Amino acid sequence: MDEEYDVILLGTGLKECVLAGLLGVAGKKILHMDRNKYYGGESASMTPLEDLYSKFNLPAPPSDTGRGRDWNVDLIPKFLMANGLLVKLLIHTGVTRYLEFKCIEGSYVYKGQKIHKVPADEREALASSLMGLFEKRRFRNLLVWINEYDENDPKTYKDVPPKTRMIDAFKKFGLDQDTIDFTGHALALHSDDDYLEKPAIESIKRIKLYSESLARYGKSPYLYPLYGLGELPQGFARLSAIYGGTYMLDKPADEIVYENGVVVGVRSGDQIARCKTVICDPSYAQDKVKKVGQVIRAICLLRHPVNVGSNPTPGSIQIIIPQKQVQRHNDIYVCCMGQTNMVTPKDWYVALVSTTVETNNPENEIKPGLALLEPIYQKFVTVSDLYEPIDDGIKSRLFITSSYDATTHFESTCLDILDVYRRYMGEPFDFSKITRGLDADESQEGQ
Repeated sequence: MDEEYDVILLGTGLKECVLAGLLGVAGKKILHMDRNKYYGGESASMTPLEDLYSKFNLPAPPSDTGRGRDWNVDLIPKFLMANGLLVKLLIHTGVTRYLEFKCIEGSYVYKGQKIHKVPADEREALASSLMGLFEKRRFRNLLVWINEYDENDPKTYKDVPPKTRMIDAFKKFGLDQDTIDFTGHALALHSDDDYLEKPAIESIKRIKLYSESLARYGKSPYLYPLYGLGELPQGFARLSAIYGGTYMLDKPADEIVYENGVVVGVRSGDQIARCKTVICDPSYAQDKVKKVGQVIRAICLLRHPVNVGSNPTPGSIQIIIPQKQVQRHNDIYVCCMGQTNMVTPKDWYVALVSTTVETNNPENEIKPGLALLEPIYQKFVTVSDLYEPIDDGIKSRLFITSSYDATTHFESTCLDILDVYRRYMGEPFDFSKITRGLDADESQEGQ
């Protein structure tokens, strides 16, 4: 530990691991420490199943749950958009050679007490049970307009310049409230309605991302690593060795050491590792973060797939419950996976319901999501505080990631990774460096 490093990262959560990969590729000398004996921090993957039960102070799982090692239960499952930022960052670091992805089989939205497939192209829009005949035409016109929209070509604007508020863009197409709901929340993946007052171009880009991601593999825009997200930190640890980085698990970070207000190292026991910068999750610098809210998550073990009213029943899905459908300010997210994703034994499924807490009774808030999963074999509920750094860290050279939000996709997580990267490097990440897609890896499985 007595060497000097460019960067010491504390915590092996997904954000810290991706940053370690990006900085390793950029030639930085890295030491990566975690106080836990396992990878992943807050976003760890629990295997065997006994570990999940003991984490929640429950007796050993009943014998009918099968072999404990066949379970890989992510504490914070999130899906990757097939054409999204995280996939691009993973390709850039080279970690994809250690991972295999599988497409999630369906993307759904909740409307009027029912689950509906999210229509993602014009053909599906016309067949969808979400809308009446005339509304379908209006929605189709919106999709065509978004598909052809080019910020650099005013001819494609159709009287809606990029800075127009999104609510006004919706009005131009005459869409009703329910259609606006699922477009904004299940296609653009906004988690509340603040986007309606923001420039339309932001939502146009998000809906384009959804369509491009869907076009990749066809069933849904979402991918997930086989054996769960726990594979990612381990892949990054192997990658780090190639770039000369060092990983240390079960290594407490007792103190971040400063001189004149600037980070100079990290003390563990009586050893100090010197460095020019520290990047960490909020739990390693609690005096430098502020609480901005709470998230409730319920991990549920199921003996059946979620009934979405289609045959055959998909083994892996995401369902978004737009906030207006259940009189809330924030959406509720539901995702479910099973043996096809190598996260459970045969005929078992693991689901997650999550949302941003709004009341003093958080468990009541996720009831609409839990109702879609009944009967539930076992449920594990956590309420976690959400933290953000109190400053940008540029002066002190201490850069802190934000806590993981309630969404079940990685786009917001990725924006935080890119923001920390920009603050550390002094310039944004250059996506033009990434010239190939996931398909270039032999290990990629899209179907």
